[in-house]
Amino acid sequence: MEDLVTYAPYLGGAGMLFAGILYISVLRASDGNDRMRELAEAIHTGAMAFLRREYMILIVFVAVVAGLLAWKIPGPTFAAFLGGAGCSVLAGFLGMKAATRANVRTTAAAKEKGQGAALLIAFNGGSVMGVAVASLGLIGVGVLFALYGKPDTAQIINGFAMGASSIALFARVGGGIYTKAADVGADLVGKVEAGIPEDDPRNPGVIADNVGDNVGDVAGMGADIFESYVGSIIATIAIAATLSAETISGVLSDGGGDVRQLLMGLPLALAAIGLIASFVGILSMRVLKGSNPAGALRYSTFISAGLFLGGAYYLISATGINDSVFWAVVCGTLVGIIIGLITEYY
Repeated sequence: MEDLVTYAPYLGGAGMLFAGILYISVLRASDGNDRMRELAEAIHTGAMAFLRREYMILIVFVAVVAGLLAWKIPGPTFAAFLGGAGCSVLAGFLGMKAATRANVRTTAAAKEKGQGAALLIAFNGGSVMGVAVASLGLIGVGVLFALYGKPDTAQIINGFAMGASSIALFARVGGGIYTKAADVGADLVGKVEAGIPEDDPRNPGVIADNVGDNVGDVAGMGADIFESYVGSIIATIAIAATLSAETISGVLSDGGGDVRQLLMGLPLALAAIGLIASFVGILSMRVLKGSNPAGALRYSTFISAGLFLGGAYYLISATGINDSVFWAVVCGTLVGIIIGLITEYY
């Protein structure tokens, strides 16, 4: 497990490279005719303009909070906070770039090549942000864990989660407010007053509505997912760092070794296994794209989850950690899948 923890930042770097390859594969697809390109460019330009404006305001907030942390909390917690905020911003930005380029190419693929090609482009476009979120998390938490992953210094890593949470709060709420305001405005002015059909591009409000869908459901969601991802890893590290000696003695089935350090590194190692499993699940879509779209998405999730659980079982067994930890991982994975299936059904 020590190797997985040590090489987590490098695996995160490989993940960013993989995300770049996915992005290039999306860009190489046809973007349709002139009218499609015109509409897509308007949405892309509006979305990036919103992000620039939002991030300009957030920079002020982040700088003030980082200054207060540097003033009141000894040590480099403020630097971890800046790292978390920066990675959260980058995750949303990369997701936005990919989504606004994949949208029109998905439409063109559906028109020119059919359902399977459209599904693959849409899936790859979304995967860019998903892989970037996991990879940036591994890079950030992995580097901080290598520097401060000891029980007496682990609290510094909490700053990274705080930075990610700060950006997620504003990105999610700001994007949601914008998209709902644009949606209502487009409907009132277009359908009610001007009699223009819903989602007709002749209504400028429709473009604003589509921009809002991207900033809320892509950039805001990316920052939100990143916060949840790194927050859960760092929270588990914090729990392991503060466990009582009595609790720790019951966790490692065969005893011996630096048990606390082992438990602190476990969530990072599991995240690394999860990223590798995700690579396989994403690539499996090339085979599954010809089937029913909902089924293809479902099966790719099952493939990733199955590989992750297999890797988690091997890791936990090899380190001598009590099997109850593995069953907790199984329960979390299954609940996540069940929530997705219920959402898909309704």
